[in-house]
Amino acid sequence: MRAALWPQPRQSEFMPNLPYWRLSGFYFFYFAFVGAMSPFWGLYLQSLAFNAFQIGVLMSLLQVMRIFAPNIWGHIADRTGRRTAIVQVAALGSVLVFAGVFVGDGFWWLFAVMAALSFFWSASLPLVEAMTLSHLGERTDAYGRIRLWGSVGFILMVVGLGYAFDHVAISWLPWAVMAVMLGIVAFARVIPEAEILPHPTDHHTVWDIVRRPEVASLLAACLLMAVTHGPYYTFYSIYLVDHGYDKSTVGWLWALGVLCEIGIFLIVPRLFAQVTPRQLILASFALAVLRFLLIAWGVESAWLVWGAQTLHAFTFGTYHAAAVALIHQHFRGRHQARGQALYTSLSYGVGGTIGGLASGLTWEAPGPAWTFTLAAASAGLAWLVYAVWGRPAPFKSETRASRPKAMK
Repeated sequence: MRAALWPQPRQSEFMPNLPYWRLSGFYFFYFAFVGAMSPFWGLYLQSLAFNAFQIGVLMSLLQVMRIFAPNIWGHIADRTGRRTAIVQVAALGSVLVFAGVFVGDGFWWLFAVMAALSFFWSASLPLVEAMTLSHLGERTDAYGRIRLWGSVGFILMVVGLGYAFDHVAISWLPWAVMAVMLGIVAFARVIPEAEILPHPTDHHTVWDIVRRPEVASLLAACLLMAVTHGPYYTFYSIYLVDHGYDKSTVGWLWALGVLCEIGIFLIVPRLFAQVTPRQLILASFALAVLRFLLIAWGVESAWLVWGAQTLHAFTFGTYHAAAVALIHQHFRGRHQARGQALYTSLSYGVGGTIGGLASGLTWEAPGPAWTFTLAAASAGLAWLVYAVWGRPAPFKSETRASRPKAMK
């Protein structure tokens, strides 16, 4: 029974050469960094006497840089083929830049530090995603068993620091972040390079791939899904507190979402055995509509709020696992890194920025409930776009290229 629940033994049976713990360790520390920064960095900036506008500007840099920085790093990686080296440079660069927070605490100084940090930090994940999928080969269904350790790192950091800052000053946060970043550096040094196998699409440009309807619709749908989550990541805690939920309950609601995410990552291989990634991502879009309508109009019922939060397993867990698998299907060979970079930039960069800004504009009027309703509408539009235009079709040139081999 225990072997069925624990991911490592089962994966070693079918992929004994997979660097499971080295990849998992990187995800653990990478998302532990997110767990330290997302909930607490704003509080740290507040302790430095910055006003709300200044805090908003500094926090937004982490999203804004994700719009273009991953594409720069992805282009370099695909041209050189040295993805591991770039991950190592990015990890070390992040540490050196972040050390600047110990030197000064003025607004423009921290603006420069945060901008440079985001430029280096945003390079790593798309490249490690591409390497992970390369190591998995055709077993992309096993991706969730590696990625779940990122969720573990996130929740341990959120809960651990939450309790810690009840007893120590928030001024200790940079030291905790630095410790986590050193963990990223350590695992970046041991991740092995994955062979980039030749693929028939290698002679195509990235634009040739992107303009295919099934690829363009996927990227557009992912952008819309990130827009959907904009008010969630920006205002969800405020929304709950305004409706009478205490802060400890809010913390446990966030924790429940991540715990459900971990659970779904464990069973993603079984889901992929039953349904295609396309079917799974369409189901995730549909469940996102339900989730955000429940958040919008069911906030007065604790049962509905807790129930809606369990749907995070699908609106992020199955969605993200299916999305990276689909991106990997479309961007093969020498285009792998740029494919994952495009996904990161357009969804979490452009989509996340639009979602956050739009929710700020609609929060006062027409109000929180309608803001989350618009988020549900964005998820519905994502479903429509990908359902209509997302049916896969092979490159014509791939079909022609395969005919001579068949004739021989």
